[in-house]
Amino acid sequence: MSASTKGIYLELPVSDFKFFTTLAKKMGWNVKTKKNILDSFIESRPKDIEISDDEILDEIYDVRYKK
Repeated sequence: MSASTKGIYLELPVSDFKFFTTLAKKMGWNVKTKKNILDSFIESRPKDIEISDDEILDEIYDVRYKK
């Protein structure tokens, strides 16, 4: 049987977080905090981007003001 996954967001009291992560580990689930997700996204981004400040400003202008 092929299992699919669904990402959800839970807000837990800090006091219950350790219990929840222990339970999740026993069930084979992955637990990620918002900070973990953001950190992994930042790590995966290119470090040296060959784009000038003027090109960035032009792009922002195009998105915000040109219709």
